[in-house]
Amino acid sequence: MTSIASFAAKPIAIYHEHPDWFRPLFAELDRREIPYVRLDAAAHTFDPSERTAPYSLVVNRASPSAYLRGHAQSTFYTLHWLRHVERLGIPVVNGSECYSYELSKATQLDILESLGLPYPRSRVINDPAQAVGAAEGFRYPMLVKANIGGSGAGIVKYETAGALEREVASGNVFLGVDGTALVQEAAPLRDGHITRVETLNGKYLYAINVYPATGSFDLCPADACQTTNGVELVRGACAVDAPRTGLRVEGTTPSAGIIAQVEQIVRATHLDVGGVEYLVDDRDGKHYFYDINALSNFVADAENVIGFDPFVRFVDYLAERAGFVAEEVA
Repeated sequence: MTSIASFAAKPIAIYHEHPDWFRPLFAELDRREIPYVRLDAAAHTFDPSERTAPYSLVVNRASPSAYLRGHAQSTFYTLHWLRHVERLGIPVVNGSECYSYELSKATQLDILESLGLPYPRSRVINDPAQAVGAAEGFRYPMLVKANIGGSGAGIVKYETAGALEREVASGNVFLGVDGTALVQEAAPLRDGHITRVETLNGKYLYAINVYPATGSFDLCPADACQTTNGVELVRGACAVDAPRTGLRVEGTTPSAGIIAQVEQIVRATHLDVGGVEYLVDDRDGKHYFYDINALSNFVADAENVIGFDPFVRFVDYLAERAGFVAEEVA
């Protein structure tokens, strides 16, 4: 059998806020007897004067959707703490630069533009009164997307300019926790799905097609209910009391060209582990990237959907980054 017989003196720190999403990660670390500590991102403190910290590696699993669970205090604090531990020389998985992209859909579009990669027509606003003007020349339906969202939060679809105008006039257009939002074309999805490409260490890991429930923008694959052929999935990484969302998923393999573009994106954003989502616009048959997700949870019941457990490969990566050595023991 394989166990950790020789390991770094300091444990891995798993910094997270959601109580359930990382149970499979903890289970795999426990199975290998890799020492780690859990840090609560919603109740944390640090001392700027400290010169060392008791961790071999920090794994950032903080979510921008924390405000939906009453933990808004973790959103920007996380960025400050990550910069602190990086100053101390501690290696970080999904560090401060990566996390800064997680906090800004607007900055994600800037990086896509700089790479020359396609994304839906969009403009950025900081005042709801600018929404209608920002959509000028775009094709409806239109999305207003909070710059900091997570789990589909802060996204509203408007079928017509009149509908958007009425909601703006009524004071019902909310731009999110940082007062910034995207006004973006809502493309009709080719074959009714988006595609999420998961990556690890700058490389393609797997991809899934996600079929959203009607009217929903929450595409968390850990909450998926079933495959497209009706097989029920074991939702091991979602909240225990999560509702049956109706979300359906299937494994897929994008073209080599799209995979290369995704790997280009994750290298540019220093994304150690996470997902890139794209859609195919049914009007022109072209693909468009629209989300770079540093907290993209692995798909529920992965072995049934994609044929392997990505948490095993994730822990392989963490053990190597932390300097743990696996040895064969009798």
